[in-house]
Amino acid sequence: MAPKRPVNAGAFPISVERPAPNRPDPADLYAALDLGTNSCRMLIAQPKGNEFHVVDSFSKSVGLGNGLEASGRLSRAAMSKTVAALKICQRKLQKHQVKRMRLVATEACRRAQNAQQFIRMVGRETGLKLDIIECEEEARLAVVSCAPLVSTRTEQLLVIDIGGGSTELVWLDLTAVAPPDRPRALMRLHTGFVHADGPFPAARMVDWISVPLGVATLKDQFADVEDDGARFALMSCYFEEKLAAFSPYHDAADQARDGFQIIGTSGTVTTVAASHLGLRRYDRNKVDGLRMTSAQIDAVVNEYLALGPEGRRSDPRIGRDRHSLIMSGAAILQALLRAWPTDRLSVADRGLREALLFAQMSSDGVLDGGTY
Repeated sequence: MAPKRPVNAGAFPISVERPAPNRPDPADLYAALDLGTNSCRMLIAQPKGNEFHVVDSFSKSVGLGNGLEASGRLSRAAMSKTVAALKICQRKLQKHQVKRMRLVATEACRRAQNAQQFIRMVGRETGLKLDIIECEEEARLAVVSCAPLVSTRTEQLLVIDIGGGSTELVWLDLTAVAPPDRPRALMRLHTGFVHADGPFPAARMVDWISVPLGVATLKDQFADVEDDGARFALMSCYFEEKLAAFSPYHDAADQARDGFQIIGTSGTVTTVAASHLGLRRYDRNKVDGLRMTSAQIDAVVNEYLALGPEGRRSDPRIGRDRHSLIMSGAAILQALLRAWPTDRLSVADRGLREALLFAQMSSDGVLDGGTY
C-alpha cells in the first residue's frame, strides 16, 4: 500500500524552499549553519507568521571528518575544502547583510584533536565564528526540527538523527501533554530537556544517547571488509551493540505499538524515501512527512545491496554525494528499526538548520504565538 503523508506534515515551523517575493529587510533575516562530519549546510530565512521563508541556502559535501577515525585529527585537505565552502557561506551572509546567526559544528569538531586550530583557521580566513555544540544540544535540536511531524496520537516518541560522525537518539514521553499541544511541547525543548514547573505541560525526556558512529565513521570502521554484503551485515550488528546503553532499548518489547512513533531525520532516511518513491530528481515536498513501513525500507536496502557499489554509484536516486555512505546509513537505520516495536518510520527532511532558526526566532519572539 502506498505510504501517506500525515495530515499535520506541513505544520509549523516549516521552511519554504523558494525565494521571498521581495528583497527582505536585512533586519528581518536570520541564518543557521550546520557543519557536520560530511556536509556543510546553511539557511538564511525570515520569519513569517508561525513559519519562516528561506531566502537563500547552501549545501555541499565537504568530508571534514575524512580520515578522522584513523588519525584523530582533521586533515589539511579536509580543512581546506571546508574553508572554501565556508567562504561561500560568508559571501551569502554578507550579500544579505545578515546580523543574527548561529553557526555550529558537530561531531567531527567535538572529536578532533586539532579542532580549535581549525576553528581559528575558519575565523582567520572567513571571519565566521563557529560554535562546537555538545551532544545534548544536537539531540534537542533534532527533536525541535521534527516536532511538526509528531502525530497528536503519539504518546511515546523516538527521534533518530543519523549524522556523519554520530547518531543521536531521544526518547520522549508525551502522555502528560494534551494531544493538540504535543508538537508545541516538543518545540519548547530548544531551551533544555529539563523544565521547571510552568504554565505548559512538558514532554518528559525518558533517555537520550549520542552514539559516536555515523555514516562516515561507521563506514571507516569496516573499510577493510571487501565483500559488500558482509560489510553491511557487520556494520548493522556493530551499531546495534552500541545501543545497549540506551535504557529504553531493554524495555521496548513492553511498549504498545499504538501511540509509539519513530521519526528519522538524516540524508540516509530521505535518500531511502526518495529511492522508494522512485524519484530521479529529489523533491522535498514528496519526502518530508512520508511514512514508510519497515518492509518498504527493507525492500529499498535489499535493492541497494543487489546493485552493488558500481550500481549504487550510477543510481540517480542516491546521488553522487551519497552513494559511498548510503550502506553504512542503511545499516544504522535497519538496526534501529529492529530494536523497537513499530513497523513504521516518519521521514523528516529537516534538521539542525531549521531548529537553529526556530530557536533564534522563538527567543526573539518574532514568530506568531510569541516565545516558546
